[in-house]
Amino acid sequence: MTNAESSQLSRDDLLLASAFLTALTATLAALFIGEVLGQMPCTLCWYQRIAMFPLVPILGIALWRGDGMARLYALPLVVAGLALAGWHSGLAIGLIPEAVAPCTQDGPSCSGPAQIILGIPIPYLSLAAFAAILVCLTLPKGTRA
Repeated sequence: MTNAESSQLSRDDLLLASAFLTALTATLAALFIGEVLGQMPCTLCWYQRIAMFPLVPILGIALWRGDGMARLYALPLVVAGLALAGWHSGLAIGLIPEAVAPCTQDGPSCSGPAQIILGIPIPYLSLAAFAAILVCLTLPKGTRA
């Protein structure tokens, strides 16, 4: 193995580790907000959790085993989560002209002041997490001849 190959492998591992750590942080944050702070997630937040939570074991096992093909298993979840988070963020800021019904009808609201963490609304944090994971999983690998 040449120096170029070993540095390329470490770059790929770093990207996979970044995706894993982002998914782990988002999962732990969602659990903290729900279980410790007692804030119930709205319907759209639940759907985003369904997309995010499995990414932790998928990416963790891929990182542990050095399995770059696991990226293919993670991408559908990431794309689905990104779409949901984008829709949710659009609803929250009024970009999509529809009431945030899943967040207000007999349930918690994602538009209230309690749903802001570090000065950023929770739907935006979810959008940023899914976007970061997508970037980590889709950056070009290797050199092109």
